[in-house]
Amino acid sequence: MVLSSQSSRRISALAAACLLSVALPAVPALAQKTKTKKPAEPAQLEISHTVSIPTIEAVGSNLDEATLKAILSGDVVNNADDLAGLNASSITVPEINVTITAAEGDDVDDLSFVLNDFVLTNVVDGVAETISIAGTEMTADDVNFSFGAISAAKFNIAGVLGVYGLVDASAPAEMATIYTDFQAEGGQMVSDEVTCAIGPVAGAEFKARPLSMPLAEIITLAEQMEDDPDTLDPAVLAKFVRVYADMLTAFETSEVTMGGIECNGVDDDDRAMRFTIGNMVMGGMSPGIYPAISVDGVEIDVEDDGRMSVDNLLLKETDLSALIATLQSAPDDIDEKWFEDNARGMIPSFGGFSFSGFSMDIPDPDDSDARIQADIGEFDLTLASYINGIPSLLDVWAENIQAEIPEGTGEESFEMLRSFGVTAIDAGFRLALAWDEVDNAISVEEVSFSGEDLASVALSGLITNATIDLFSEDLDTALATAMDLAVNALDLEIVDEGLSDILLSVAAAEQGVDPATLRPVFAGLAQGTVIGMMAGAADAAKLGDAINAFVSGKAKTLQIGLTAKDEAGIGLLDFMAAEDDPASLLTKLNVSATAK
Repeated sequence: MVLSSQSSRRISALAAACLLSVALPAVPALAQKTKTKKPAEPAQLEISHTVSIPTIEAVGSNLDEATLKAILSGDVVNNADDLAGLNASSITVPEINVTITAAEGDDVDDLSFVLNDFVLTNVVDGVAETISIAGTEMTADDVNFSFGAISAAKFNIAGVLGVYGLVDASAPAEMATIYTDFQAEGGQMVSDEVTCAIGPVAGAEFKARPLSMPLAEIITLAEQMEDDPDTLDPAVLAKFVRVYADMLTAFETSEVTMGGIECNGVDDDDRAMRFTIGNMVMGGMSPGIYPAISVDGVEIDVEDDGRMSVDNLLLKETDLSALIATLQSAPDDIDEKWFEDNARGMIPSFGGFSFSGFSMDIPDPDDSDARIQADIGEFDLTLASYINGIPSLLDVWAENIQAEIPEGTGEESFEMLRSFGVTAIDAGFRLALAWDEVDNAISVEEVSFSGEDLASVALSGLITNATIDLFSEDLDTALATAMDLAVNALDLEIVDEGLSDILLSVAAAEQGVDPATLRPVFAGLAQGTVIGMMAGAADAAKLGDAINAFVSGKAKTLQIGLTAKDEAGIGLLDFMAAEDDPASLLTKLNVSATAK
């Protein structure tokens, strides 16, 4: 059985990329072991590399200079056991020159780099007390890189070889420290168009365990995924799925910090531009958990064009447990249908993101004479408690959304606000929902919107009949459950912070009267309309009085509570009936109201 579709090509390309991301750090080690691909296209991509090591200074080494040079030149496979048992007082390599050439027809690209003063000290049974490189120079096409010193302690050479299956691992399931106290001084990148300063990087510890498949087999598998994506063998795809799941639990790190990046240059129109990142912190990675990443001081500034910046950006932690469990449960032969059937199980539990201090001033793409200017004080999206790939807890909010209301746009809402004298907004909102498994209910903690010096509206409540089937992977089951949802209670709070004064001023100006004279008129109309709609219900008078007090300006806060008389709540059929007879809905509710 084979796959044959556009989707299979996408799957195979993704799979190969995932596998190669793990394999690439040790690809030179398998240079002699990997196959040469048969030509598939007239312009096949061919990659070759050369390594030059003028001298090696080995003190107290149990490996001779020729063996060490062969290892550093890429022949790790044939010397893996010797390397894992390396003992030496010190090994110093003043210079390592590497050139990598990628040729595709007449298109040839070269990458060359030089490692200066590569040093291992006090190596015992394949574990070095320290590893360091004094500096690195790299050139790729017209771009030059230079990096300062890099160092780490307790560098476990044998452990690295064990991770990739180049030597037998004594404890395959056990995490081992690969290195500690990683320090990189940073460096710079220089090209004709841009120059970047790259800050230092530091991490306390990196751990790993042996992968379930040796590196040679991973590379072979990646090549199989690339060779013929139109007819992908389900057995090969199944192997990929299991290997990838294994990779997601094979590494562990401490927190990693980076000192930032600053780039200055010119864009395609020769305008000066600047891009900066202040500091970056990546939390500790653990098996099945992709850590949170916090970035400070991001700014993009293009001369005579625009600017965008954010004080802090946080990408929250992602839990990959559901994805891993789904991949591990895959059969020996899988096809595209298996991916379709298990798509929800492969959705990572992304925790959300947040940012603060966002500001932008950019050209309006629809109007060359206008600009888009806005600021957001804070924004936060929290997603949690995933069920079948859907978060059962959602909390999204923002504060201090500030923007000027443009003039002369023709947009009805903008023109209306400007006619009220509102030329800028400072707004916020929140939407917070959480599913309660015990009560089979959705708690609507808050649905709110606020405008500075205008008004705020907040709604909370309880939605019942929300069983676990709401998150079913069967769409028909989930839809049927959604249609059975019922509103049990709603609480509404409106706070007038100046909006009514604006509206009354506009109305009064149109009629040529004092705004104060209109308040009691509108208050009476609102009160009478509500009482009339409730058709003599017991709660009508109290609700009418509260609305009168709010509209008349005697109270600035109006609170209305709605509770279903029937514990089953107000369902979809009740709302459909209310379209023709709104009063029918009110007879099924207990209404409370206060104004203060």
